[in-house]
Amino acid sequence: MLQKIYWMLSLLVFTSISALAQQSNEPEMADKFRADGKIYVVVTVVAIILVGLLVYMISLDKKIGKLEKENSEQ
Repeated sequence: MLQKIYWMLSLLVFTSISALAQQSNEPEMADKFRADGKIYVVVTVVAIILVGLLVYMISLDKKIGKLEKENSEQ
């Protein structure tokens, strides 16, 4: 058990070190999208996906509630 925790912690440390080593002086992706005016497209697509997921979750909740109500009446 302790060995698993050790390996997970070491993996976490090594992945974070490699992520820090990849930083450079070039502009980040969001800065490039903002400079090109494409950030609004990205934000719009993400917002549409989130709204779609929200609508799907609400409709699923209504269907499950209806099935639970029918099941409790029987």
